[in-house]
Amino acid sequence: MHILVATDADHVAAEVTAALSGPAVSFTICREGRLVSSLVAEGGVDLAVVDMQIGSMGGTAVTMALRLDESSQRVPSVPVLMLLDRQADVHLAKRSSAEAWVIKPFDALGLKRAVKLALEGPPPPADDHIGVLEGDPGAEPAEEDATVAG
Repeated sequence: MHILVATDADHVAAEVTAALSGPAVSFTICREGRLVSSLVAEGGVDLAVVDMQIGSMGGTAVTMALRLDESSQRVPSVPVLMLLDRQADVHLAKRSSAEAWVIKPFDALGLKRAVKLALEGPPPPADDHIGVLEGDPGAEPAEEDATVAG
């Protein structure tokens, strides 16, 4: 699996690559949002992990640009996992058609679960800390597990 990590924050890139590293996983780090579509167009990207700020372009704009490029067949379809700064940003992830999201700060397990959701589709709904686009946006948070959502 090849993962494109789009962030201009060194610590975010380090956290994502450390959490998702494995023998069959490779990464491209992109530090400028305007380059994401070009890198996806080159092919071979299985997942885009998009931070909320990437150079001079926001993560929402990057995700929407990818979706527009996909609809015009300029780039292949790639699942997007957004790294959100706050709970209120869930609305932006949904509006930009990200398949999944996780709210920072995240842990390795939560990030891996969000990647699985992005690649495999939505689980039963729980809350909005980690989520997928197709999940039930009206689901009540589960008190015993405040890290997963659908």
